[in-house]
Amino acid sequence: MSVGGHDVKEFTCESLLKNISMVFQNVYLFQDSVENNIKFGCPDATHEQVVAAAKAACCHDFISALPNGYGTVIGEGGSTLSGGEKQRISIARAILKDAPIVILDEATASVDPENEHLIQQALSALTKGKTILPSPTGWLPSRARTRSW
Repeated sequence: MSVGGHDVKEFTCESLLKNISMVFQNVYLFQDSVENNIKFGCPDATHEQVVAAAKAACCHDFISALPNGYGTVIGEGGSTLSGGEKQRISIARAILKDAPIVILDEATASVDPENEHLIQQALSALTKGKTILPSPTGWLPSRARTRSW
């Protein structure tokens, strides 16, 4: 397997992870502010960068409507948000990280049609000019899914 023409064995795990963003079907959010959840992969980002990522991920409007906007603390695992809202925050996180490789795991599964449309828009913004690795259920043989890379 190669990245940018280089064998992945030439990279450290840390350098590989810096170049990969992941958007999973089952999103995990921390019991922290919306802003800090978006900044998870890019902790030094400014508020303006967070807002720009949220706008690109089609989640700025619902975040702005929360009681404390980007400062609103969300429940453990994002329990206070809908599945589509959590997914769009996850996409905003990936947009903010701006990694050249994006791994997608059925990001629109189990969401309503309106959220699916917004997620598709957000994914278009995320994946523009990126290398995309789709990871739907069953895409890889079971031994590859469990292999340590």
